[in-house]
Amino acid sequence: MKKNQYLMAIDAGTGSIRAVLFDIKGNQISVAQKEWTHLEEEGIANSMNFDFEKNWGLVCECIRESIKLAGVDSKDILALSATSMREGIVLYDAEGKELWAVANVDARASDEVKYLKEHFDGLEEKFYAESGQTFALGALPRLLWLKNNRPELYERVVHISMIGDWILAKLSGIIATDPSNGGTTGIFSLSKREWVSEMALEVGLKDDIFPQVLEVGTPMGEVVESVVSKTGLSTQTLVVMGGGDVQLGSAGLGVVKAGDVAVLGGSFWQQVVNIPKETLPPEDRNIRVNPHVISTLSQAEGITFFSGLVMRWFRDAFCALEKQEAGKRGIDVYTLLEEKASNVPVGSYGILPIFSDSMKYSKWYHAAPSFLNLGLDSEKYNYISMFRSLEENAAIVSSINLENIEKFSGIKVEEIVFAGGASKGELWSQILADVTGKKVKIPKVTEATALGGAMAAGVGCGVYESIESVAKELVVWEKEYTPSMQNHKMYQEIKEQWQEAYKTQLELVDRGVTSSMWQAPGI
Repeated sequence: MKKNQYLMAIDAGTGSIRAVLFDIKGNQISVAQKEWTHLEEEGIANSMNFDFEKNWGLVCECIRESIKLAGVDSKDILALSATSMREGIVLYDAEGKELWAVANVDARASDEVKYLKEHFDGLEEKFYAESGQTFALGALPRLLWLKNNRPELYERVVHISMIGDWILAKLSGIIATDPSNGGTTGIFSLSKREWVSEMALEVGLKDDIFPQVLEVGTPMGEVVESVVSKTGLSTQTLVVMGGGDVQLGSAGLGVVKAGDVAVLGGSFWQQVVNIPKETLPPEDRNIRVNPHVISTLSQAEGITFFSGLVMRWFRDAFCALEKQEAGKRGIDVYTLLEEKASNVPVGSYGILPIFSDSMKYSKWYHAAPSFLNLGLDSEKYNYISMFRSLEENAAIVSSINLENIEKFSGIKVEEIVFAGGASKGELWSQILADVTGKKVKIPKVTEATALGGAMAAGVGCGVYESIESVAKELVVWEKEYTPSMQNHKMYQEIKEQWQEAYKTQLELVDRGVTSSMWQAPGI
């Protein structure tokens, strides 16, 4: 009798590490998760160190637990791959031992961002045209910080990789990266899908630390003997190159062809549109462009800050009674809030939430958090109306980002795949359809990023022909929402009002009257 066969995906997110086991038909068999935290380095403002020693232990725990929960023989795990938060980097010495690492949220290099902008006129624009990235989230300022502040450590650096690559390096003994994750360093060519080491040399940094680039799904070798006892893995399991979490998550949602579009509704919202890799980034630099996990494609990406986190704050600050009521009814509190908010008309009586701006990647900062246009009629202007206005606003900012992508890419958005926690909301999904005027499709998948990682592993061991082909097989749809064009027309007017209001709120930040919710390093 043929043995059952499995694929493992290791997902290193900002807040946790997970090991997820799938069968070769894409069914999730088990998942093990551990939370991790990234601590500020003492005396270094806005730093977020990645504790590779402690976190490697957590990775091993998750792998062991996932195998144990599934009750499988590790020899039946054909292949594994990894995905991770983007922008986070790990630096190694000549022996491949970790020297220094930071998480994606590390923002210590603000002075270095300013230095690069002030002393290298036009360089950010030049690099952006090739890489699709600005300095704010990239690796160059962080490497410059290390050179300026930890010169002895900097001198020992021989390799750089991303955090997902680090996991694969620990398991296979090979340090490499892929375009989708490595591209977020900003030291990369979108069209060639390779490092551009001259960028580092141009700002006075080493240009010989960049490892080989492997496309997603490329076999790297078997699990090394030295990690078997720690992980419970078999040396017969193949280690396969993975990729960035958003891009592999897109693959797990079936967003694999040019013109495919997704809105990922998590703590932050991302709006991603697949474009040919030869497409030049926009001249205004307001949209980020990343290599996709599909070798012929890039992804234009808009980001809406804190949409999910704002909703969590609102729930905890204002909705204690709904929490109690939802608990008694055995339903999610957001389901209850949506039930009540569905009785509020389109536009939420004119309430305008001021939280995340639409994406302005070249000069990225936000106004002070607030609600505008509140009135004294408590039947209209209450926390339920405010809740609906937040759902509407997240959709409005997403639509602006998608329109900006359409303008430079020439891609016309036809329909939207909506995923992440927000897509569980029926009201929110309908609002997204109404605001954008596009059909919204909800996939039947709970672990899209991990599924994308399993797809990569399956391609590497020959179970699947390609990520594009297996996405068509494994991704199934749960619901579809058709827009109300009458509501769409109303939302177009609300969108214009909101943009005018937000512009004025930013001016208050500029004048020092209010404080920005967030601003990029170097602003």
